[in-house]
Amino acid sequence: MSIAPKPHSALLIVGHGSTENPDSSTPYFEHADEIRSRRLFAEVHCCFWKEEPSMREALYMIDADEIYVVPDFISEGYFTQDVIPRELELTGPTTVVRGKTLHYCLPVGVHRSMTGLILHRAKEVAPNVNPAETTLIITGHGTGLNQNSTKAIRDQAELIAASGAGYAAVLDAYMEEQPFIAKWDEMSQTPNVIVVPFFISDGLHSFQDIPVLLGIENEVGPAASQRDAFRQNPHHLRGKTLFYTSAIGTERLMADVILDQISDFNKEHKSL
Repeated sequence: MSIAPKPHSALLIVGHGSTENPDSSTPYFEHADEIRSRRLFAEVHCCFWKEEPSMREALYMIDADEIYVVPDFISEGYFTQDVIPRELELTGPTTVVRGKTLHYCLPVGVHRSMTGLILHRAKEVAPNVNPAETTLIITGHGTGLNQNSTKAIRDQAELIAASGAGYAAVLDAYMEEQPFIAKWDEMSQTPNVIVVPFFISDGLHSFQDIPVLLGIENEVGPAASQRDAFRQNPHHLRGKTLFYTSAIGTERLMADVILDQISDFNKEHKSL
C-alpha cells in the first residue's frame, strides 16, 4: 500500500531495543532507512525503550509539528498500551504534546498484511518444497504475562491456514508455553517443516535460544551478526527436513507494514 507524501510530517518508529544484544535495533534503522528513501515524510526517526535515543528524547529530535508514532512491535501489550503512551505522554489516538500533534498507530504485528510477509519469508527460505508436504510453524516467546502476544501468532496461523497457501498444516508454537517449539518434530506429520520466528529482530530468542530448542545448536551461541550458522538451510534433524528463517521483523517489506498502519490510522481517524 502506498500513502500520499506528508512533507510537513515526521514518522517516529518506536522499538524495544536491548542492552545485551547488538542486533536488536538493526531492523528498526533499516525500516527507517527504507521509508526515508521514499521521501514520504519530512523526517524519519527511531527511538527505543532500552537503547538510545530514548522515547523521552524523541520529541526533541523532531522539528515537524505533526508526528506519526508507529510501534514496531509484534503485538499489543504492556509496551504499546502502557510504556509508550506514558513515555510520550499520549492520551489517545491523537495527542498534542508540547505544541506537537502526535498520531499513535497500532503496532505493526497486528496488521493484516503480516500474513503476506510470513508467506513470503517461508517461500524465500524453502522455494522448492511442496507446501502439501510441509508444516509451517509460527513461533514466539509465549508467556502468561501477555496473552496478546500468543493471540497475534494464533491469528496468523489461522489466517494462513485459510489463505489457500496449501501447507499441510499451519501451527503456532512457543518457547515457554504449550505447544512447545522444542517438540516441533512431534507436532509435524510432514517430512518438511518451516519455522518462522514471530519477532521483530534476530535477537536472543530467534537466533540464540530457539535454535537450541529446535536442535540446530547444542548450546546458546553468539549474536546473529557474529556468525551465519542459521543462514544455512535446510537442517536434517529428527528424521525431517527443517528450514529455519530469520525473524519476520527483519523482512525488508516491514517498511510497507509501517506505512499500512499509518494509512489505516488516517482512514479510521480521518487525519489529513
